Amino acid sequence: MKKFVYIALCIGLVGVASMNASAQAPGVTPKVLLKTTLSDDPTKEGIMMSIEFPPGSTTGRHTHPGDEYAFVLQGTLELSVEGRETRRLSPGDVWHTPRDIVHENRNVGDTPARVVITFIVDKGKPVSTRNVK
Repeated sequence: MKKFVYIALCIGLVGVASMNASAQAPGVTPKVLLKTTLSDDPTKEGIMMSIEFPPGSTTGRHTHPGDEYAFVLQGTLELSVEGRETRRLSPGDVWHTPRDIVHENRNVGDTPARVVITFIVDKGKPVSTRNVK
């Protein structure tokens, strides 16, 4: 079951990253580090992932069925959140994206960017959903 969950999440994130191939570099690589049901709410799960973004790559515009908390380990990312100013993020920077907010992450540096992200999402839903707006 653990292998199936890992494969499903990877396919979901890579699918989000590759839906708009003309605007993206290939190779955004997610790796599930931990997946667990929340102690006080069995309808929610926490998913911790490590994600690597090659230079020029992007997630494309997407949302999550819950909150996203992220920490930049390496590289330079640009975070575009609908209704907010675009932010440039470097190692040590963190961000939070609330549920159902359209956003996009893009590696704007010359080296790979690596982040660790924790999602607190509705159990059983895909971790990301691409938005066409």
